[in-house]
Formats: sequence, C-alpha cells, structure tokens
Amino acid sequence: MSAAALVGVALLGGMVGFVVPPVARRFTTLPARPRRDARAWLCPPLAAALFLGLAVAQGDDPALPVLLAVAAVGLVLAVVDLACLRLPDPLVAAAFLLALGGLTGAALLAGTPGRLVGALVGAAVSGAAHVLLALLPGSRLGFGDVKLAAVLGLPLGWLGRDALLTGLLLPHLLHGILVLGLLAARKVRRETLLPLGPALLAGTWLAALVS
Repeated sequence: MSAAALVGVALLGGMVGFVVPPVARRFTTLPARPRRDARAWLCPPLAAALFLGLAVAQGDDPALPVLLAVAAVGLVLAVVDLACLRLPDPLVAAAFLLALGGLTGAALLAGTPGRLVGALVGAAVSGAAHVLLALLPGSRLGFGDVKLAAVLGLPLGWLGRDALLTGLLLPHLLHGILVLGLLAARKVRRETLLPLGPALLAGTWLAALVS
C-alpha cells in the first residue's frame, strides 16, 4: 500500500474517531459528556492509529475494508463497555453483519472460499471457547463478552490459525495483567467487575498486526 493510501486510511480513522463518543453515548445511561472529556480528544488519534496499523499489516488483504469497519464498531463497543460494563446487542449484531457480509463478499471477489470457511470455523471455535470459560465456577465472563468473542473469531479465522490462537489467548493475558496492576495499585478490589470487551478488541487488533 502506498504512503498516500496509508495517510488516507489514517485520516479516515481520525474522522471515525470523532464520531465514536457521540454514538457511544446513545448506548449508555450516562449524561452527555462535555467536549473536554478525554474521550472526545483521545478517540480520533486512537482510531487513526488502529486504522493505520491494520492498513500496514493487512494492506494487500481483500478484507481490509471489513477489518476497518469492524474496528470502527469495536471502538464504540469499547467506549460503552468502559462506561457501563455493557456490550449492547445492536452494536455486536452490527459488527457480526459487517464481518460476515464483508468477508463473504471478499471471499467471492478474491475466489478464496476456503478463507470464508476458516472465518466461520474461527467464530465457532472462539464462541465455544468463551462459552466454556463463562461456565467455569467463579467466572465473571458475561454473555455479551461471549457473543463479541464469537464475532471477532470471524476476522481472526479469516487471517489464519496463528491469528486465531493469538486472538484467543492475548485478550485474557492483557486483561490479567491489567487486573493484577490495578490490584497492586489498590485501585480495585478482588470483587470489582472490570470490562473484558476492550481487551478482546485490543487482542484481536494485535493479532491482526502480527499475523
């Protein structure tokens, strides 16, 4: 991908980032935030970095537009989950439809139906693994997390086995490190509920970068 194209993708990400906070507020019970809220200025550069990273890592992949679209919805999901520990079904469904429809189109256009099969297998494996985790005694994994993990299994499966395995393990490693750090700093207690959605999304993004 050319430098000009990468700049364009980064600018697109920045524009998406400006839209993320107001969209996220529609799915929370919190009052409208003032413009000085950190999310209002943090989301654009974060979205630009996410988009640019995907473009650099997957620029030749026909599914790049799908990955960018899922990342955009994922940013909204992360903001909502951080605000109120919830992953709204409409947003998760939107990510699912974008991923499934987009990957189906990419597979047909590129003549690679096997990659679509891999995506579907990835969704099944990720969903099943997180169902099992949710059923473990003492698990704090919510059903929203399970559904999001299954959706993220689609692009991970499309990218291949290594990406899928990395995307399955890395979110829980990141979340565990964060929890241990917060416990050590006495910012939370053992019974404090913390959102897993951002870690699932971050782990998926990192898996896409290294795959």
